[in-house]
Amino acid sequence: MTNQGTNLDPWYDSYADRTAGLSASEVRALFAVASRPEVVSLAGGMPFVSALPQERVLGSIEKVLRDNGPMALQYGSGQGTPAIREHIMQIMALEGIRGSADNVVVTTGSQQALDLVTRLFVNPGDVVLAESPSYVGALGVFRAYQADVVHVAMDDEGLIPESLRETIAALEAAGRPIKFLYTIPNFHNPAGVTLSWARRLEVLDICRSHGILVLEDNPYGLLYFDKPAPQAMRSVDDEGVIYLGSFSKTLAPGFRVGWALAPHAIREKLILANESATLSPNSFGQFVITEYLDQTDWRGQIDTFRHLYAERRDAMLSALGEYLPKLSWTKPDGGFFVWVTLPDELDSKAMLPRAVKELVAYTPGTAFYSDGQGRQNMRLSFCYPTPEFIRTGVARLATVINGELDLLRTFAGAGLTAPIPTRPHVTTPPPNIL
Repeated sequence: MTNQGTNLDPWYDSYADRTAGLSASEVRALFAVASRPEVVSLAGGMPFVSALPQERVLGSIEKVLRDNGPMALQYGSGQGTPAIREHIMQIMALEGIRGSADNVVVTTGSQQALDLVTRLFVNPGDVVLAESPSYVGALGVFRAYQADVVHVAMDDEGLIPESLRETIAALEAAGRPIKFLYTIPNFHNPAGVTLSWARRLEVLDICRSHGILVLEDNPYGLLYFDKPAPQAMRSVDDEGVIYLGSFSKTLAPGFRVGWALAPHAIREKLILANESATLSPNSFGQFVITEYLDQTDWRGQIDTFRHLYAERRDAMLSALGEYLPKLSWTKPDGGFFVWVTLPDELDSKAMLPRAVKELVAYTPGTAFYSDGQGRQNMRLSFCYPTPEFIRTGVARLATVINGELDLLRTFAGAGLTAPIPTRPHVTTPPPNIL
């Protein structure tokens, strides 16, 4: 009898090499616990879809089924319907983008657009530049295609151009091919900061001079609180930027409709890749969203979301100031997230099980790095809980943090919050922490 070891998967030796990097997140199991109603979750990036006008959404669904049911329930174009692409151009125009709907490719959420672009450009070992920290879902895609993710430093104005120059110079000197820069310029996930207009122009100039494509991911751009973010990077460079957008944050993620606006030659390859992956994006979702945009004051609805999220942002910042005044955190002008920096001696990943025991959850900073950084950070999300629950959650979090600090002072040197070793694999986060 052949000795097959203790692996219970009979196909273990048949998988492609790239699957060696796929593994469930070490914190995934904790989120099953965190989903209990008594736990205040400050972890999930879930939009508050209950604020949508439910009757109008239902009316759009009924009208689509009544008037266009056979088409809406059928396969569609690999590029997306012309009607929704025209609407997408109108939405992007709010951020200064002009162009042709012919260059829009509709995808199954912007997450699929990330996957398609990475599949088109990245060979194993190629470098993808990403902010430090960066979106956990993007890091999973890049690693799944065996890219080497190299982080570029950020501050309160977003990505630092000088750090970008230095990073590119070091990689070029080492002969490392750089395929693209991935950036979330508006209300960054997870950092909550916004890239200034001057820096946007400087980053574009740097990338243009080195022949580096920019992948601009902008799911939160319309969810500003006091004033709009600077115009999109794509608005000043339509050949060197692929722009990703989504209806997940401004309408509802359940429709799974996003898009990529790409230079013409790249668009053709994106359509082919899209067809090979899904045949066509969600036809029914596109029809319903088109009907909703045609018949509803969608700009007014986005205003409703802005006011709701601004109130929750204020509740979180106020609670942090009251319960954890010695910590530091970002102050987002829009979006969903606050990025908190802990005292040096604390480890957000090691502390998470204790937090869940105290009935509060957050996302450890390690989820947003490819290289083990982030133990001193945590991402707090204010988009889903009510202001009252946010205050309760931060108060519970303060109990955990202060308790950890008290233990460290009492048992100095005992290593009670020793770092957990980093595993060199791709983490696959549950959807509610994205």
